[in-house]
Amino acid sequence: MTPTSGASAPRMTKQRAAVLDALSASDEFRSAQSWHDALRHEGSTVGLATVYRSLQALAEAGEVDAVVTDTGETLYRRCGAVDEHHHHLRCRVCGAAEDIEVPQFEEWAEKVAAEHGFARIDHTVEITGVCAACTAKGH
Repeated sequence: MTPTSGASAPRMTKQRAAVLDALSASDEFRSAQSWHDALRHEGSTVGLATVYRSLQALAEAGEVDAVVTDTGETLYRRCGAVDEHHHHLRCRVCGAAEDIEVPQFEEWAEKVAAEHGFARIDHTVEITGVCAACTAKGH
């Protein structure tokens, strides 16, 4: 997912810091509801609406990745490659994800955009499948 160009970092409130801390403890994509549940389990009093707003602001600032599932649900995770353009390979079963580079796709996207007179393009590539661990469990 491409970080929003020129986006300023959102104001770091106590609640937003708690959300970031929770995201930093895991490398899987989860829904806002799931992140809220994890925070509540840790004793946080951050409300669900605050979690949604924080995740959206952090995603817009490029500090977390957001992907939309085939059912339309948005999932979030703290990104290890915050300042680098990258794509994801994500397990549909457990949510585990890997950052991947696809240089051939980048070249192709630039070429197609130029052929059609487009500049400053943005795109997202996400490949989903079932990871080795989930496959071994019979999923």
